[in-house]
Amino acid sequence: MALGKVWVLAEIAAGAPTGMALELLAGAKSLGAGSIEAVAWGPDVAAAAPALGAAGATKVYDAGDIGSGLPGAPVGAAIAGLIGGGNVPDAILFGASYDGRDIAARLSAKIGHGVITNCVGLEAAGDGIVASHALFGGAKVVTSTFTGAKPWIFVVRAKTFAAEESPAGAPCEVESIPVPDLGRTGAATVVNRHVEERSGPKLDEAPVVVSGGRGLGQADKYAMVEELAKMLGGAPGASRAIVDAGWVPYSYQVGQTGKTVKPAVYIACGISGATQHMVGMKGSKNIIAVNKDKDAPIFSIADLGIVGDVHKVLPALIDALKNR
Repeated sequence: MALGKVWVLAEIAAGAPTGMALELLAGAKSLGAGSIEAVAWGPDVAAAAPALGAAGATKVYDAGDIGSGLPGAPVGAAIAGLIGGGNVPDAILFGASYDGRDIAARLSAKIGHGVITNCVGLEAAGDGIVASHALFGGAKVVTSTFTGAKPWIFVVRAKTFAAEESPAGAPCEVESIPVPDLGRTGAATVVNRHVEERSGPKLDEAPVVVSGGRGLGQADKYAMVEELAKMLGGAPGASRAIVDAGWVPYSYQVGQTGKTVKPAVYIACGISGATQHMVGMKGSKNIIAVNKDKDAPIFSIADLGIVGDVHKVLPALIDALKNR
């Protein structure tokens, strides 16, 4: 028996689906779902509907503009209301974003269903879904499946699926869904937002990522990483060690508790290769590692390894690029 209906949480920013939303829709298509529908919220859901349709959704449920409120409670309650009313999908896919995790958790509590989190792969198997998910900081990947009632709830890591669009997307119907009274649960509001300034491509969308780690020695040496990334038209990244040390902002972090990246080229500079870091970048097409320790774990997944002092290798590489 094939899968029937699959829902996807579609986060929207500036009137368009986020990359994560498009990745989840691609994942739903890969499962061979008979019907794919999206759940979204915000003031621009109708504007985003054509893009959701092009990515495979035939309908989007609009929970409305929640204003300055946190989406977890209202969107989770709205989805629970749909399910309680008899509209029950086989599965619901959530992205492992702040809002995605919050909504999935609240929905799970409301309908009394479990959640499989940290998914790095989903495959249809008969009339079920087998999830591959990381445990112990990515050191182990195990497979799990649900045996209980539908809907099955999955929280999926970024870059698990490649976003894609159909050449001629079907029209995407927009249906408003009610948000029940939340009482004090819905009282929390966002009072301020801070967006860090950046130049160049976003870390999780860049074709080239150059990351630095503790092997750089001191914070001011990170400038080499930023310079090389800029010269290559890429984005600078970092290991958790130097983020925790305060050298760079958290938004630069690649790994289990940071961003997952899959660039065409990933250059790891002075990064030993802890499992928690590698789980966030090992899907890169080409991995180049620079480390003076020939036994560093990063070399086990590198396509090209340079055993050498990062303080000598990076300046030489930067000079070579300048002289091209």
